[in-house]
Amino acid sequence: MKYDVLIVGTGPAGIFTALELLRNNYGKKILMIEQGRSIEKRACPKAKTKDCAKCSPYCHITSGFSGAGAFSDGKLSLSYEVGGDLPDLVGAKVAQEIIDYTDKIYLDFGADKKIEGIENAEKIKEIRRRAIQSGLKLVDCPIRHLGTEKAREIYLKLQKYLCENGVEILYNTTCVDLIIKEGVCAGVIAVESDDTKKETAINASHIIVATGRKGADWLDKMCRLHNIDHKPGTVDIGVRVEVRNEIMEEVNDLLYEAKLVGYPKPFKNKVRTFCQNPGGFVSQENYDNNLALVNGHSYKEIKSENTNIAILCSHNFSVPFNEPISYAQNVGKIANMLADGHILVQRYGDILDGKRTWANELELSNVRPTLKDAVAGDISAALPYRTLINILSFIQAMDKVVTGFASSETLLYAPEIKFYSNKIQMDSEFNTNIKNLHCLGDSSGWTRGLMMASVMGVLMGRYINNKDLK
Repeated sequence: MKYDVLIVGTGPAGIFTALELLRNNYGKKILMIEQGRSIEKRACPKAKTKDCAKCSPYCHITSGFSGAGAFSDGKLSLSYEVGGDLPDLVGAKVAQEIIDYTDKIYLDFGADKKIEGIENAEKIKEIRRRAIQSGLKLVDCPIRHLGTEKAREIYLKLQKYLCENGVEILYNTTCVDLIIKEGVCAGVIAVESDDTKKETAINASHIIVATGRKGADWLDKMCRLHNIDHKPGTVDIGVRVEVRNEIMEEVNDLLYEAKLVGYPKPFKNKVRTFCQNPGGFVSQENYDNNLALVNGHSYKEIKSENTNIAILCSHNFSVPFNEPISYAQNVGKIANMLADGHILVQRYGDILDGKRTWANELELSNVRPTLKDAVAGDISAALPYRTLINILSFIQAMDKVVTGFASSETLLYAPEIKFYSNKIQMDSEFNTNIKNLHCLGDSSGWTRGLMMASVMGVLMGRYINNKDLK
């Protein structure tokens, strides 16, 4: 099997690489391989069973066309200041120009025209003033909210467009290894997810790895096996907080998503909010080795009584330990163990009182969990001391910005972990030290979120097209 461009993974980075090649009339053979299913065949059985089925060989929420984005709340951050470190690689001006370009493509495929967080400047100033007083920074970032159900519709249109214009996509196909000889990547070894487990060599002139957060661990192994230059980056470990909509009403109405950053004492690690979902739902997603992580999403039409938002603490390692992904996985496994394979939930007040939360106590609370099969327990028995203290301090600071955020009934779910820790060393055209090998999106360590991963794909498509025209 021989192609001009081979893309491993069909998340936003891979999708927009192929799309940009088509928009530039590339005219050569493009293949995408994906471990999961096409988007119309992706369905989480939990919607019917009300309990996580721990689907095998992969989770339908994290695998399949459009990656985890198909089941996310679909927020597009429209500022280069949000979404990772890509501006450090390509420049802030270029990053913002491509964000604007990519945003128009999302609009062409049906994204909502409304932009959140750009009105009521004076009221937003008041929120910023309270943030400053509490030692936090409010990051300005306009948001285009797709909505979970609308995100699926948009990515379905993108999938159809790619297929109708000659892009081949192999589903239920897992990349198990890279074919690298004498510093040159010639292709990959792929295995179909069937009973035969037959290995197939796929060769290409350009190999693009865009495996998302779910593929970060696999890419880390590839780096070690094939001496791909990389360095351990940051891993984020935290919780998802859930409060009543009444508590977050002002922030929800003015900003939709409040992006706040702080460095609380005594440790002064970076702590930030991420993925706020007004009227949203807390969700579970499963990774390899039966690791269950918490996430959140929100629909355009269906709303709950609660708002959920992640609070993440950044961890960096150097000497002698430099395996942040393994560290975070082990933290997650302990939390899963305490919840018998599910997600832990605990009331904020119970953590302060040094006691676990019991299921009957949740039934009496104002804040009812939207993740119905979360197990009441003790998060402090799972999260590292440093991480927990950072999060509790940040919640106290948040209470000065959003009164009532630190209510005794506020719910904390664990573990919420973001695996984008392995930063691949590349130049501004995403060339690695291995010829013909490029790495994109969240698994590369350079992006975080739908928009910036999409932007990286657009740039990759342009670089390949320009190179092949020479």
